[in-house]
Amino acid sequence: MLKKPETLFVLGYMLLPLFALLSAVIGLTMILGGNKILGIIVLVVVTQIFTFGAFYALRARKAALQEEPDAGK
Repeated sequence: MLKKPETLFVLGYMLLPLFALLSAVIGLTMILGGNKILGIIVLVVVTQIFTFGAFYALRARKAALQEEPDAGK
């Protein structure tokens, strides 16, 4: 299922960037709310995991599209 270009498209362009944005907002809110250490951890670690996950999904999608035979031609 994670090898299909359609699934990787949804993950790479929609879900993982949205989760990265939400975790960045949560981290900034935690920092501004006074919970600085946990907010920095969320901002740096969790946001970067989602960001790099999106880049990985896009690279995997590109590789899956190059391996796929041209059905339309």
